[in-house]
This record gives sequence, structure tokens and C-alpha cells, in this order.
Amino acid sequence: MNARALLLLLVLTVLAGCDAEPPPSGFAGLGGQAGAFADVRPGRPFVFPQDHGAHPDFRIEWWYLTANLEDDQGQAFGVQWTLFRSALAPGSTEAGWSNRNLWIGHAGLTTATRQYSAQRLARGGIGQAGVQAQPFQAWIDDWHLRSQPQAAEALAVMDVQARGAGFEYRLELRSSRPLVLQGEQGYSRKSEAGQASYYYSQPFFTAAGELRIDGKTYRVKGRAWLDREWSSQPLAADQSGWDWFSLHLDDGQQLMLFRLRGKADQHFLSGNWIDAQGRSVPLAPGSISLRTLAHTDVAGRAVPTRWAIDIPSRGLHVQTTALNPKAWMEVGTPYWEGPVSLSGSQQGEGYLEMTGY
Repeated sequence: MNARALLLLLVLTVLAGCDAEPPPSGFAGLGGQAGAFADVRPGRPFVFPQDHGAHPDFRIEWWYLTANLEDDQGQAFGVQWTLFRSALAPGSTEAGWSNRNLWIGHAGLTTATRQYSAQRLARGGIGQAGVQAQPFQAWIDDWHLRSQPQAAEALAVMDVQARGAGFEYRLELRSSRPLVLQGEQGYSRKSEAGQASYYYSQPFFTAAGELRIDGKTYRVKGRAWLDREWSSQPLAADQSGWDWFSLHLDDGQQLMLFRLRGKADQHFLSGNWIDAQGRSVPLAPGSISLRTLAHTDVAGRAVPTRWAIDIPSRGLHVQTTALNPKAWMEVGTPYWEGPVSLSGSQQGEGYLEMTGY
């Protein structure tokens, strides 16, 4: 970590300490009480392009892109780009250092043998990081995810770039399909106790561009998935982390699926089946079977890297295999994140994120 990054981290730590709260609950403190922050409630209508931007009354939100890519020789890669907004107080939109928002950027690039990761930190209000809704742009330092003005409402034409030690990528993204509301019309339940987020996606991107890895350039293309969520208490206090899948099926359909891990194997399952036209149907938790088939020792942890997913009502019986079982994101709060391939009743590919291990 360079001196500038270390200084910024110390500043953020001190500023966060000025807003001291009880010890964090749930993974990364995301199970803490919402306090004065806004609640997530069912039935809220989504409004675009406004909802592509920040929601200052809520405590946490993110803009999150993953891409499954190949070069001309069929070599597989994965790319991740994420920007988090974490609020120290609700409703803060002030300019300058009085702004109470912290910004965190994560970028990852996965090959079959290497995992590259980088993190950026910023304080809101000074222009170093932020999000605007129209035309959409999210940035932190020289990383960005942005839409072309003529396609801003549906996020149909975008580009993304990031770089870190040993890697860099630039991709163009295109979609002719609509945005998809996850959960129940965008209300995504995270526990039986009522924790929830607002959640929508653009899972139909085609991606093309350039990767640069340890000085070598690769021209790549593939499929990408954009997720948007915001909440004030997305986890229950006893939930230690999640296992989250975004899957592109080769017949044109998509599957979003997650498991939030609770105590005594009391896990919360949720998912949405998305047809080739973009119609999204929630899956009943009892209709989903998610089983671990194999673990990998990663950073001293036993991490489940091979899974079986069964959804009998959809005729789906697949196994997931990680491109790189050691796809560990070495960031402030480390986690596993990487591309997976599907075999079984359907072929396909996608991304798996696992936290709290």
C-alpha cells in the first residue's frame, strides 16, 4: 500500500470512528440496525434514470459488474468492477470534507492460474469518487463505469475500465433487452425477519474489449451482468455471509440465486428465473436445492468452490466449476469471487461470489 493510500485509510478510519456504533453484526457489519436511515419496503416503484444514481437516505449501496470473457484462442477470463457507497449519516449530499459518504472500489481479473485484485478508497464530496444518474457515470479515481447519453435510461450502451498491480481492462457493453427487477418487483428479501434490499440488474450485456495482464494484451469478448442494490440493513444480525450466483444459460435464459448463511444451518435462499426476453419470476425458497460438492483451501480457509444447483420446476440440474478455485480478492474485507462454468442439464457460465469464509 502506498503512502497516499495508507494516509487515506487512516483518515477514513478516524472519520468512521467519529460516528462510533455498537460492534458490527452480520457479515462486515451489514446486519447492524438501520437507525435513522431509510427503510426498504415492498411496493416501491422504480424510476429510471434516477435510480441509477445514489440514494443518500440509505446506508449502503453498490454498482457491480461481472464479465465472462474469452480471447481468440478460447482462453477464459473473468472481470469484476464494483463501487460501494457507505454512509456515516443519512441524507448527506454536502460538498467538500463535510460530506458523510465513504466510497470503496474493487476491481478483479481472473485467469485459470492467477487472481488479480485492487481496491480504491475515497471520501465523498471532493470529486474523487461518486455517481451521477443522467447520463449515468460511476467513478473512483481513474476507474469508471458509464453509459452513453443516448442509452442512459436502460443502460444499454456502456463502457468500463479499471487497473491495478499487474492488470488493466477496458470493455464496451451492449444490451437490447430491458432492465430486470430482482426479488418481487425489485424488493429482494434477505431474511425471514424482514431484512431486504432494492435490487435490479442488466444481465444481458455482450462485452468486448481489451485486457492487459503483466504487460501482455488480450482482445476478448463475452457476456456481462450488472447488478444494482441499495439498503440500510441488508442482512440479519446472525447472517455470517453469502453465496451468490449470476448465471448465463446457453439457451438465453438467466438465473440469479443467493444463499445467506445463518446459525445452525438456518440459511435463507432466494432466486429469480429470467427468460430470454427479460421477464423475471421469483423462485420459491423451497424450490431451490443448493449443495456443496467440493472445497478448496484458499488463504487458510476451506471455501466451497464446486456446487450443485437443482431447480426441478425448471428442469435445471447443474454443477458449477470455478475457472480458478483460488480466486481470492485480497482487499480490505477479503472474499472469494470468480467465473464459473456449468455442466449438466444446461450448459452456461457465470459468476460466483462468496463472503464470510
